[in-house]
Amino acid sequence: MRRIRDLLQHPLVWPALTLVLLCALDLVRNPHFLAITTLDGHLFGAPIDILNRAAPLVLVSLGMTLVIATRGIDISVGAVVAIAGATAASLLVDNPAQVGSALLAALGVGLLAGVWNGLLVAFVGMQPIIATLILMVAGRGVAQLLTGGQIIPIDAPGYLAVGGGYLAGVPCSVWLALVAILATALLMNRTALGLFIRAIGINPVATRLVGLRSAAIVFSVYAFSGVTAALAGILISSNVRSADGNNAGLLLELDAILAVTLGGTSLLGGRFSLAGTVLGALIIQTLTYTTYTIGVPPEATLVVKATVVLAVSVIQSATARAVLARFARRMLRGPLVKPLTEVSR
Repeated sequence: MRRIRDLLQHPLVWPALTLVLLCALDLVRNPHFLAITTLDGHLFGAPIDILNRAAPLVLVSLGMTLVIATRGIDISVGAVVAIAGATAASLLVDNPAQVGSALLAALGVGLLAGVWNGLLVAFVGMQPIIATLILMVAGRGVAQLLTGGQIIPIDAPGYLAVGGGYLAGVPCSVWLALVAILATALLMNRTALGLFIRAIGINPVATRLVGLRSAAIVFSVYAFSGVTAALAGILISSNVRSADGNNAGLLLELDAILAVTLGGTSLLGGRFSLAGTVLGALIIQTLTYTTYTIGVPPEATLVVKATVVLAVSVIQSATARAVLARFARRMLRGPLVKPLTEVSR
């Protein structure tokens, strides 16, 4: 029973169980849900589609995880996605061959946006939600100025291959997200940076008193968040073959925050889980797929998503886990205790 209690208290159990239940529901609805076929050397199927469409959210959520771990928040990532896509598209309109320059420019504006947020939060001392709200509003305007309020088509084959191409049969966006996950995990687990970020989230005052350069670390995580958002903007604009300053990345920051919290990262800082964040992003994308396949009206999709997120978040709370653990112990003890009671009578 101790094993069951420990299992129920593990932060990744409920996100993983939620993802499994969603896949089971899809499998009941469509027996071929897990089927993967090959066409022209490319893998196709619902799982591949979910992974492909979840890749931008995974990238944004990785940066959001580290920001939240330092007691911050970044609600400007959706606008950064739009700016990055608009920047690349603007360069490719005149010369579709300068794919490298377009990619570097998109990553550069993402880094610049993250640096701006980091300066305001780490060195100016502005509240994170206010600092990033400024860029959220202004950034969307910058994206619309770059696109002239229009949707800019992208015809550069090299750029389109980043988000719409395939490598070894798997979408390139999935490979890019996987590389980002592994690189971030190695950086957090194989260096002291992960420990420093946790320490800042737990007690930022104490970290400054012991001589840790907490401002520089906070600055770096916002810069990292800007770069991951720019990568997501490249994938999205490449996948849809266009840049839309009005709608690209719209409300993506909310999905990223949901993915991070679903994965067990504390909004109070200090505790984060990259694996949980990836699970959270997959839950959100699978849930979106499920709502479409079971026939949920589009106007009710957000309500269903909010309900599932609320249920998973409540179950993940310490109080709910304790109640479930007690219920499990009673269920396991019941069949053994009852016969002994009856015999004693």
